[in-house]
Amino acid sequence: MARQVKSNLKSMIITFFDIKGIVHKEFVPTGRTVNSGFYCEVLWRMHEKVRRQCPQLWQEQTWLLHHDNAPSHTSVLTHQFLEKNKIAVIPHPPYSPYLAPCDFFLFPKMKLKLKGCWFDTIEEIQAESYSVLDTLTEKDFQEAFQKWRRRWDRCLHVGGNYFEGDSGRWALW
Repeated sequence: MARQVKSNLKSMIITFFDIKGIVHKEFVPTGRTVNSGFYCEVLWRMHEKVRRQCPQLWQEQTWLLHHDNAPSHTSVLTHQFLEKNKIAVIPHPPYSPYLAPCDFFLFPKMKLKLKGCWFDTIEEIQAESYSVLDTLTEKDFQEAFQKWRRRWDRCLHVGGNYFEGDSGRWALW
């Protein structure tokens, strides 16, 4: 009898994207915890990337950040960082994972393309993950934001109660 063995190699990626594509992506160093201090460092790198690569958005302050309610996202330190750097945040309802585009769009697409692949090193995982992200088109991101809007509209329409989402899963406001 053959038995498939799962790899012990794991790597966590943090991504920020907009309707046009990936704005910033980076892997969490092996062994590093994503606490509020580390998350603020990532936010700073993303913040600087927006400043350099999207000067019009930067000057007009017309970009918004949406992240879920992970402890590193909701900490006092993170709130202070966001306020100090004038980064506007779209609030995320508690217990609503299927309202986060990473959860219903980005990570499922990555998992689908990486499923069944075997890697010997963290570097291989990261290189292939970057390759998968590079295959996503502007149209993919536009569709994700259209889905996001429909999910928010549905959530508002039902007054924050349970509803069946696009993926057949249930979400709660």
